[in-house]
Amino acid sequence: MVKNSFISVISQKENTENRGSVEFQVFTFTTKISSLTSHLELHKKDSSSQRGLRKILGKRQRLLAYLSKKNRERYKELTAELDIREKKTR
Repeated sequence: MVKNSFISVISQKENTENRGSVEFQVFTFTTKISSLTSHLELHKKDSSSQRGLRKILGKRQRLLAYLSKKNRERYKELTAELDIREKKTR
């Protein structure tokens, strides 16, 4: 899978690359989102996890909006590699 190969590339760069970069933050939010989603499939009534998931989704959405304004090419590359749908803006 392309997604798994990208994850291994990011985790290898983790020690050398800036952890505060937008790409790295979006990657960590994406992994948290996938783990919370699988948790919520088992525990449907866990409202605190649902709230946490919504907060992380909002943070990732704001970071992606920032990245799309600053550097559209990096945004498109990141969304393609992490398989994130592009949010339609008004």
